[in-house]
Amino acid sequence: MYLDDERWQGALKHSGIIVPVRHAETVFDLTADEIAATFAMLAEAKAWLDAEHQPAGYNLGWNCGAVAGQQVFHAHLHVIPRFAREPLAGQGIRAHLKGDENAW
Repeated sequence: MYLDDERWQGALKHSGIIVPVRHAETVFDLTADEIAATFAMLAEAKAWLDAEHQPAGYNLGWNCGAVAGQQVFHAHLHVIPRFAREPLAGQGIRAHLKGDENAW
């Protein structure tokens, strides 16, 4: 299932999630076939996003566990198209995780 619901996007314009049907808490609990199906859906989503919105890049992510930011405990892949005109273009997730404010 690919979620394309503008209500939940906020600043993440044209983003969505791919949700495997069978309940599994994280990607680590998915079968090889479920992972393959998820990535097949990702290829379809990318083709559509490329055709409709022409992003310059993508961030993809799985949050696994509460400490990693998982809030919905059903495995899902975040698909976040990125655009050159964004104020934070060129900054990936690492910029936030490896910044001084996250040092311990």
